Amino acid sequence: MTLLQLFILSIVQGFAELLPVSSSAHVIMAEKLMGLDPTSPELTMLLVMLHTGTMFAVIVYFWASWRKTYFSSGAALRSNVLLLAAATLLTGIIGFGLLKLITHVVMAGTPGFEIEHLFGNARLMAAALAAAGVLIMVSSRMKPRHDGALTLPRAMLVGAVQGLCLPFRGFSRSGATISTAIAVGVPQRRAEEFSFALAVVLTPAVIVKEGWRFYQAVHTGAVGHGASLAQLLAPSLLGMCLSFLAGLLALRWLSSWLEQGRWHLFGFYCIAASAVVLWVG
Repeated sequence: MTLLQLFILSIVQGFAELLPVSSSAHVIMAEKLMGLDPTSPELTMLLVMLHTGTMFAVIVYFWASWRKTYFSSGAALRSNVLLLAAATLLTGIIGFGLLKLITHVVMAGTPGFEIEHLFGNARLMAAALAAAGVLIMVSSRMKPRHDGALTLPRAMLVGAVQGLCLPFRGFSRSGATISTAIAVGVPQRRAEEFSFALAVVLTPAVIVKEGWRFYQAVHTGAVGHGASLAQLLAPSLLGMCLSFLAGLLALRWLSSWLEQGRWHLFGFYCIAASAVVLWVG
């Protein structure tokens, strides 16, 4: 991978990850256009490191707001930790269950199949993008409700929807979770804060999973060809820094459009992008 390719992927990831347009679909399409294999351990590890950069961008951007919401008191902290834990538990149950279903039932007859092999499926990505676009547009039509608190059942519903996003590149995690929260009456700002708090909780587990997969590939000689682990990780670390900077800009854009009532425009974009993915793929 050249430095220019790394720069392009980092900027695409940084913006698309924190906008509700599916970063994975955009990065995978960019990889394909540049002749790279999005299913390889090196590039799935790079994608995870780019996610790490945007995770730190989320923490920096929302820290002041979370301090008022989550850390204002002991009772507030306990309540919000319960909501995050319940939502993450549902994410794990549904996401892990789907991964097992796809791997051992749907693709049981495919030798050596890994869930990462789906990342290059253009039709699947296009369908997921279109579904996310429809969900965003539907939620944008919902009127605010008086009982719009983020209750435990609502948090669990958001977590369940997040679980559906895990195996399907193109089904925007932020778009789906924010839209779901808005659809059940949660105020937009609270929905945004909770969605990205869930991302911060979820991302470390994904990093560990893909890091282990990458380490195994290096250990078996599938990647690297004699290069040290530090040399192989260096591009990913640079990409993480670039995606962090792009992510901060993207969050400002997202918050601005939510406040200005332009949320539905992301839905139109996802549907248009799904057509492009089908054409390119």
